[in-house]
Amino acid sequence: MWCSRTALGRLQRIAPCTVSGFHRAMSMLPKVFVTRRVPPDGLDILRKSGQVQFEMWDSDDPMPRMELLKKVKGCDGILCVLTEKIDAQLLEAAGPNLKVVSTMSVGFDHLSLDELKKREIRVGYTPDVLTDCVAELTVALLLATSRRLIEATHEAKTGGWGTWRTLWLCGHELANSTVGILGLGRIGVAIAERLKPFKVKKFIYTDVTPRPELANMIEAEYVSLDKLAEQSDFLAVCCALTPETHGICNFNLFSKMKKNAIFINTSRGGVVNQEDLYEALSTGLIAGAGLDVTTPEPLPTHHPLYTLKNCVILPHIASASYTTRNAMSALAANNLLAGLRGEPMPKELKL
Repeated sequence: MWCSRTALGRLQRIAPCTVSGFHRAMSMLPKVFVTRRVPPDGLDILRKSGQVQFEMWDSDDPMPRMELLKKVKGCDGILCVLTEKIDAQLLEAAGPNLKVVSTMSVGFDHLSLDELKKREIRVGYTPDVLTDCVAELTVALLLATSRRLIEATHEAKTGGWGTWRTLWLCGHELANSTVGILGLGRIGVAIAERLKPFKVKKFIYTDVTPRPELANMIEAEYVSLDKLAEQSDFLAVCCALTPETHGICNFNLFSKMKKNAIFINTSRGGVVNQEDLYEALSTGLIAGAGLDVTTPEPLPTHHPLYTLKNCVILPHIASASYTTRNAMSALAANNLLAGLRGEPMPKELKL
């Protein structure tokens, strides 16, 4: 599972070509731990930089927690993904040398920001580079849910495709609809831009405060959360997971939505009360839901939501394109290196 990397070119320049010189040069470089196998673009940047010595958990599966706590000891930097909880326990295990945590994600709910701030540890993250990819997947999930594509594929494969029937597998179309966005940011704007050619009649949104600059880009109207629920034919959740948004999509919201409404979440699973969503879907309060994120992840195969034909669940793949994952990896690596040099990061989370 382990993979050690060093920038041999620089090491050979700064030390004699002897075993002892090689190890002395290595020991002078900042120590970095990479918590998961990440796409090659980021690894190449670390390897070729000549600025760090790094070790990587060379697996697609998460590292056992106790092993992780051992391996971060004495590190100057950590490059992590969203499944690693960077909390007080881990920061204590890492020790006082830790200067930078760089996460290969746009979300940061897995980071204990107060603990990082208290220790004056800088944080890099990867927004912007995944905007297009997430927006594409959100539109795909919306269409798959509203037009019942998963159901239709199942029927075709299992013999349910019989004679033509007037209302069989009918869904809901975007033309002349109202699309609501919960949390208007870069991704919300990108989703709306992709939906506009479908002849959407109106875009509405809600957020902590109005965001006129972004809203003007898509001609979206600011409304309250209740109005968003009441007016939306399609409701896309794009907000960050914060204490304020945790469980914000609950029975109170679903009960105000139209019976033909489609609910889509590609943000974070924690913003949705899944028990309330199950009740809304199973009792016909809303027409359907498409989820790329759940709580927990992976969602257990026996979860009641899987029993519903009107619920499409994906395994958190919104940013899963080769181009985007490599771009995220590269940005995470560049954030890490800049932070270790004491320079501004390309994308730093201000604490």
